[in-house]
Amino acid sequence: MSQYFQIHPENPQARLIKQAAQIVGAGGIIAIPTDSAYALVCRLDDKAAVEKLRRIRGVDEKHHLTLLARDLSEIALYARVDNTQYRLLKATMPGPYTVILEATRELPRRLSHPSRKTIGLRVPENRITLALLEELGEPLIGTTLQLPGDDHMLSDPEEVRERLDKQIELVIDGGAGTLEPTTVVDLTGPSPELVREGRGDPSVFGL
Repeated sequence: MSQYFQIHPENPQARLIKQAAQIVGAGGIIAIPTDSAYALVCRLDDKAAVEKLRRIRGVDEKHHLTLLARDLSEIALYARVDNTQYRLLKATMPGPYTVILEATRELPRRLSHPSRKTIGLRVPENRITLALLEELGEPLIGTTLQLPGDDHMLSDPEEVRERLDKQIELVIDGGAGTLEPTTVVDLTGPSPELVREGRGDPSVFGL
């Protein structure tokens, strides 16, 4: 059975954040609240956990997973960021945006898109998630929590526990999420390209 932590959305309990980080560090997959829908996440370097996460989500290696980082400097370690891209990131993060950038060699190759060598990245604006990233001291890799066959994302932590009880190690209840995903923008071309419109306003990218 999954463990279930109720964590305060404004003042996350340090003891529970520490326990959640230990579960992730031991190879666990966990469900977390973000500033959009709930997400499934695991350690960046845990190959078995990443493969299991893809199976639960029902996606193959061509589906962009998202790297959740604490700040822009952490993003710059795993993706190539020029001055124009950096200005756009600074204007939108933290927030409900995911950007697609060219991956650096620091990113395990199995996590980038197999043909394009790109990765989705974001800095979430959620205190629970940021506290967890801070405790871990490294990014998480994850995906929006939408299960195979569903036409909506999961935003109720009780429903997440009910449906994934024997498949993941922990559900963090940080209150109800939204049914909107992040806005996804591809920054690898000569100008920003809207991939998916979600909670974030794409006009900040000139779209």
